[in-house]
Amino acid sequence: MAADRRGKVETLALRRRLLSNSCRLFYPEDPIKIVRGQGQYLYDEQGAEYLDCINNVAHVGHCHPLVVQAAHEQNQVLNTNSRYLHDNIVDYAQRLSETLPEKLSVFYFLNSGSEANDLALRLARQYTGHWDVVVLDHAYHGHLSSLIDISPYKFRDLDGQKEWVHVAPLPDTYRGLYQEDHPDPAGAYANEVKRVVSSVQEKGRKIAAFFVESLPSVAGQIIPPAGFFQEVAEHIHGAGGVFVADEIQVGFGRVGKHFWAFQLQGEDFVPDIVTMGKSIGNGHPVACVATTQAVARAFEATGVEYFNTFGGSPVSCAVGLAVLDVLEKEQLQAHAASVGSYLMELLEEQKAKHPIIGDVRGTGLFIGVDLIKDEATRTPATEEANYVVSRLKDYYILLSTDGPGRNVLKFKPPMCFSVDNAQHVVAKMDAILTDMEEKMRSCETLRLRP
Repeated sequence: MAADRRGKVETLALRRRLLSNSCRLFYPEDPIKIVRGQGQYLYDEQGAEYLDCINNVAHVGHCHPLVVQAAHEQNQVLNTNSRYLHDNIVDYAQRLSETLPEKLSVFYFLNSGSEANDLALRLARQYTGHWDVVVLDHAYHGHLSSLIDISPYKFRDLDGQKEWVHVAPLPDTYRGLYQEDHPDPAGAYANEVKRVVSSVQEKGRKIAAFFVESLPSVAGQIIPPAGFFQEVAEHIHGAGGVFVADEIQVGFGRVGKHFWAFQLQGEDFVPDIVTMGKSIGNGHPVACVATTQAVARAFEATGVEYFNTFGGSPVSCAVGLAVLDVLEKEQLQAHAASVGSYLMELLEEQKAKHPIIGDVRGTGLFIGVDLIKDEATRTPATEEANYVVSRLKDYYILLSTDGPGRNVLKFKPPMCFSVDNAQHVVAKMDAILTDMEEKMRSCETLRLRP
């Protein structure tokens, strides 16, 4: 039987027989069989259209014709490894360099964000001669063993924290140590990193790197206070380490105001290493590490070559170049700023109307809606958030949750997400929350409607 004629029930049965249960589906109780995508929409085997609010991998839209065409045309001519001289890889590196601070001038190409962060860890250790890593609580940097070790989001459920990994508090100004009423949250959270650094040094250990998602995502769509990175970098550099900005979830114009999320911290901040993935290839497996000449030279000094069979292939670089072309031609960074700002306004109106919405935070098309059970304690409304996601699916809207309490509704749609889409989603969310206040009333905030 042809796969496109196989029913959902049969496909699900095959998946359950052939794939590990660790490979989980969205909506496991009633999964969707997706067979086609276009722009910000996905389509099931019955032709039903779903609005995709969460797929930041399809950065410029599912199956964008210019990206598909670039891959197809290059595939017809050549696809081989990067040991042969080819224009695509140098053209792509040049284009990327034009988006970054001048200091970040050396590029390595890979296939996934996990590979990129693993290489960043190797670069940091070779350059500094140190081993230890500082990360933020609830961080996630990839699925390789080396990255599980520096991802509290994962290692707390596995082998626990290694002695060379040191965790600093998440700079969450809504439910963290220092909240929105603190006079200097950036400085306060940076001082927590300084305390971690001092503790490490007192044990006779040395720091290779501070890894941070420029906007922590699985931690709950967190927006670090401006100035935090600069102060942290000062402490990390003082300890002989380097600053690694993980842009895998949030780079390439998603934040609207800037091309890179780390630039939200201010023009005076430049990381030592930047990692990229997901959106860089619009669904094609492409990733990149950008770093300084000094870090790259230290890596070269080992005499061991860096080679990645598929990283930087002609097809991958053709796709990467096409994504940059689309971002520029369709002005998607400005679009993200405009639509994201409008979506934030609509969500703020919902916050004023529905007490279960404790916080709305974000920038561009990276937005979190924090649902709470109680206004005083800000207890995560986990069950209620899952209910909202399930009900939105009934309206053919795909959304999901993040955060330690799985209570933050996350918006990371394709960048072509429109004003009409924003209005549609928020209208349905309003209807669902109103219905919950009238019928469900499962927590205090659902019983407090003004």
